[in-house]
Amino acid sequence: MKVDPAVQRRLLDLAEIDAELSRIAHRRANLAELDEVAKAEKSLRANQDAHVAAQTALADLSKEVERQEREVEAVRERADRDRKLMESGSVSAKQLTDVEHELETLQRRQSALEDDLLELMERREATEQEERNAAEKVAADESTLSEAKARKDEALTDLDTSMARRESDRAALLEELPEALVERYDRVRKSRGIGAGLLRYRRCGACQLELDHSALSEIKNAADDEIVSCENCGAILVRTAESGT
Repeated sequence: MKVDPAVQRRLLDLAEIDAELSRIAHRRANLAELDEVAKAEKSLRANQDAHVAAQTALADLSKEVERQEREVEAVRERADRDRKLMESGSVSAKQLTDVEHELETLQRRQSALEDDLLELMERREATEQEERNAAEKVAADESTLSEAKARKDEALTDLDTSMARRESDRAALLEELPEALVERYDRVRKSRGIGAGLLRYRRCGACQLELDHSALSEIKNAADDEIVSCENCGAILVRTAESGT
């Protein structure tokens, strides 16, 4: 294939654009802000789970406290009735003994129930604090996640803008290049990563490897408008005054 040397040199501009597009695509796929968002989401999920667990435990304890309070109240009411019955003087001596015995039993039962109730209330108080702490962590994580997403969106917008600009530059450049030359360039680029490079003395600008003497001799003997390729990577070698050929 024969192409004017000046046109061949435009391949270096195309290669530079493609290299930048590759860097943008790599940056987009490995955006640090994406990791920040993922970490914030993971932390938020964990703290949301902890918050739900604390809420569930608090609800269960509140029900248990209410049940215990009802039992305590029932025992108190029964003890009050027994006291009133004893104070009424309307019971026999035997009944009085039975009532006194029951009252003692009720007092012991009330004391035990009140101790249990106190323990439950202390546990509920501690769980309430856990629930508040978990809620604060959820709120903090939500704020962190929102900020991380904003930074991610901003970074992606910048990258998309840069990519659109370079893709526009590439499209404009392609209009100046022969279709067959671009097809050859693209085949190499898709298989090797770089489609063209500057030949600077003995070194290929695409793979950075030196060419052997026989390859350099063939290139030196090739016409200026002849398309030549690197023996190592296959990239189109663009010759200029720096090539030494």
